[in-house]
Amino acid sequence: MKKIGFDNDKYLKMQSKYIEERIQKFNGKLYLELGGKLFDDYHASRVLPGFKPDSKIKMLMHLTDSAEIVIAINAADIEKNKMRGDLGITYSQEAVRLIEAFRNMGLLVSSVVLTQYAGQYAADSFKKKLTNLGVKVYLHYPIVGYPNNIPLIVSEDGYGRNEYIETTRPLVIVTAPGPGSGKLATCLSQLYWEHKLGITAGYAKFETFPIWNLPLKHPVNLAYEAATADLNDLNMIDPFHLEAYGEMTVNYNRDVEAFPLLKAILEKIMGESPYCSPTDMGVNMAGNCIFDDDAVCDAAKEEIIRRYYEILCGKLQGRVGESSVIKAESIMQQAGVTVSDRKVVKAANDKAEKNGTHAVAIELNDGTIVTGKTSELLGSVSAALLNAIKVMAGINDNVPLLAQATIEPIIKLKRDVLHSPSSHLDSNEMLIALSSCAVVNPQASHALGTISNLSGTELHSSVMLCDADRKVLKKLGINFTCEPVRRTKSIF
Repeated sequence: MKKIGFDNDKYLKMQSKYIEERIQKFNGKLYLELGGKLFDDYHASRVLPGFKPDSKIKMLMHLTDSAEIVIAINAADIEKNKMRGDLGITYSQEAVRLIEAFRNMGLLVSSVVLTQYAGQYAADSFKKKLTNLGVKVYLHYPIVGYPNNIPLIVSEDGYGRNEYIETTRPLVIVTAPGPGSGKLATCLSQLYWEHKLGITAGYAKFETFPIWNLPLKHPVNLAYEAATADLNDLNMIDPFHLEAYGEMTVNYNRDVEAFPLLKAILEKIMGESPYCSPTDMGVNMAGNCIFDDDAVCDAAKEEIIRRYYEILCGKLQGRVGESSVIKAESIMQQAGVTVSDRKVVKAANDKAEKNGTHAVAIELNDGTIVTGKTSELLGSVSAALLNAIKVMAGINDNVPLLAQATIEPIIKLKRDVLHSPSSHLDSNEMLIALSSCAVVNPQASHALGTISNLSGTELHSSVMLCDADRKVLKKLGINFTCEPVRRTKSIF
């Protein structure tokens, strides 16, 4: 079994308490820029075993009565239908999804702000849609010379042109559907207006990675660099914090580079900056909740290898360049890991070489390695999943769980009617077929009951996975990688 190294309950209590203390520091009004994923933060749960993917939301639930949420979205991103690669939806769709998800949890979404608004037609349409849904929408405009022209930024012609977002609660969480949405600018614009109206308010930032009180080259912080290799983010020692306090803390390059301007803007708005460093601005307590550093290091090293394979596949697909590969390789070297440290890699590739076809290997949570290969009936992922389910259920490998009468009509439909490029069952189709067989087959029913035990297991494929298989593996909570090899010779 994988070791736990992070105390999630301690984190929820400590994090909410620290945010409450920061609110009081500013006399009861705080704008909190919240970066990273609020829902399904699987990166954090992988590198901090014990961290729950919904921890941030649960932490906010401790602050339900004192918090409200403002969602920022860049009008230019709406205009060009910018997509979230992980979800396959546009930023505007993600904004609506966030509104509904927050409201379903009892959290107040007070408004949406369209940043960088310059009369974009798509932004106007989106504003109308939100208004019809009963959501307040505010407009923030581009500022010439931002962020360097501080006298203009902090003036009637800068932040003063933006619409003031009406808020009623002491904690205003500013979040967004993705990076580049204008969260920081929204917070600063609101500070300008609050101080203009005679209201004392402050700003803080809540971002999980890099973890400021872990060493610069700690595997968890290296895993963050690996996750953002395509963005060229770099972890670095915060020089402003070192100068102010003589203490070494970790931040990332964009915050460090932006801090002098941010500090100058805060001084212009508030009279003096409440912060001496980017680290000062943060409220992240995750580093204080690690109780088994070895377990966390091992998990982070596994993530670094997974990210390396993701970059390799991204290069083959044309999504990232050679520089990202070089960076990923450098991070692997710094962490002292190679692909051979991932057991399922050799198992999958050996199986593929031996059988001359696509193959998959799964490492179960007890360390058992199970493999599967492509056949006329099943794809390699389907075969491996079915074999893994049998092992977990204690069912002999020779016992058939899928009835021929169930799967043959599916294959015939795919081949003869839908003209699919492959007629074998993908993982989604296999699980549906298994569910059908479970109605009359007690062993299939027993096997189906073990599926939740696949969460947290490791999988590697000898070829790149199809979208259908990727979606199923994500839903099952399986950590997967694949060789940067196309499944077919077709480029379409």
